[in-house]
Amino acid sequence: MNEALKTAVLAILRPLVRYLIGQGWTYGALTDTLKMVYVAEAGRHYGKAAGRPLTDSRVSLLTGIHRKEVKRLRLLLEEHGERPMLRHGANLAAQVVAAWISMAEYTDPAGQPRSLPLRSMAVPSFEGLARRVKADMRPRAILDELGRVGVAQEQEGVVHLLRAAYISDLPEDQVAFLGENVGDHLRSAVHNLEGGEPFLERALYFDALPVAVLEEARPEIYRMSERLLREAHRRLNAAESPEGPQRRLRLGVYYYEEDAAAESTEGPAAEDEPHA
Repeated sequence: MNEALKTAVLAILRPLVRYLIGQGWTYGALTDTLKMVYVAEAGRHYGKAAGRPLTDSRVSLLTGIHRKEVKRLRLLLEEHGERPMLRHGANLAAQVVAAWISMAEYTDPAGQPRSLPLRSMAVPSFEGLARRVKADMRPRAILDELGRVGVAQEQEGVVHLLRAAYISDLPEDQVAFLGENVGDHLRSAVHNLEGGEPFLERALYFDALPVAVLEEARPEIYRMSERLLREAHRRLNAAESPEGPQRRLRLGVYYYEEDAAAESTEGPAAEDEPHA
């Protein structure tokens, strides 16, 4: 099991480490960050021992980090928090786009997003859409953000959606999305390893496909993923909201391709479905 786990960890870390090297992160910088993660996760998931709060000595024993360093890191975590958040403007802009492409009053009979007047009391408007997602920013500020990244455009008081997804060009936004999306994907996978009711975790995998096949199929695959996310958003928005406990949800879709390894041979597709 340890060898299998080591192989999996290497596969997870390799693309991340490649990116970190390109950003000037040395091995020492990563180990300092990992120390903080070890202390945070030990406290969150092994937070009590024999009914008592977890001591620095116990965290040191669990993590292998010196007790004085554990104390320092716990103080840092209390001061700065454990989870960097997506920039507020980017988060709201993404919510507005998601609602725009999925809520019935903002789409046409074919399910495509309508162009919206900036403001109107008679018909659905962009300002009304911002209120629907309970944005605590002025609609104009959200529209400026969407215009800055080329997602929406205002012309003569009418707002047109140019892309069906909010994609920011700011490096800090892109890194925040990386942490949020990949972090939840890993949480889902680890949850399934630990047992209990499994989360959805499936991938379609081909070892070697002709490039021409991918060039033809890729645009349709992207459209299929957009339909899935749009329909899921519409389904969840349509549900009534009874009183009671709440949970957060993230449904993700990803796609990756690269040149087949030289030793690969073309073979049948295999669908990896460890969990349903």
